[in-house]
Amino acid sequence: MTGRIAEMSPRSLARIAGVFYLLTILTGIFAQGFVSGSIVVDGDAATTATNILAHRDLFQLGFAVYLVEMACQVVMTALFYELLKPAGRSVSLIAAYLGLVGCAIKTFSRVFFITPLFVLGGSHYLSVFSTEQLQALALLFLNVNDQGAGIALVFFGFYALLNGYLVIRSTFLPRILGVLGILGGVGWLAFLYPPLGYRLFPIIALLGLLGSGAKILWLIVFGVNEERWKAQASAADSSLLT
Repeated sequence: MTGRIAEMSPRSLARIAGVFYLLTILTGIFAQGFVSGSIVVDGDAATTATNILAHRDLFQLGFAVYLVEMACQVVMTALFYELLKPAGRSVSLIAAYLGLVGCAIKTFSRVFFITPLFVLGGSHYLSVFSTEQLQALALLFLNVNDQGAGIALVFFGFYALLNGYLVIRSTFLPRILGVLGILGGVGWLAFLYPPLGYRLFPIIALLGLLGSGAKILWLIVFGVNEERWKAQASAADSSLLT
């Protein structure tokens, strides 16, 4: 996969990265905003359990879309590593590792998202629990899922900071995109203290979407300046040989 990515032209690489970035954002909004947002009721285990059982197919669809989101983000991370490598090979590699760790944490947390379907499924071995206890367990697993996603956002925050720095250092992308990326990364780092992160989430998400939207639009429509990308890549390769 890495070899095929390296063979792409810089402009194609940028545009494909923009497409996968857009898919990551759209699938995340659908799964979190539409599916989870319409089914999960904070602090109300009974209503949440009723909604899950009444909309079982939608809940399972949300889980599947969450996984598609993470698959798109893994591809996006690999593409951005290759795209930004001329601006700083070591920094781009570190950023990619941080992004992939965030993807792994967030993907694992989705196990807790789907678990309520098993808890509420009526299996005979769960008959030792009362209905209220099962409903409480289901909501607990959903809360653990949210906490896991919050931990992943910290790693995505560091990833965004480093990527923003690389965009600013690059000669082939507008520096304002790097500045917006850094601002978004600082916002996600609020989840180092989860109560603060969740309290400020609407503002953080809006700031993150602004930076992401600008970068996606630029990458898909304009790509990168190929001549400057190749010149910076050649300079970076020459510095490794000296």
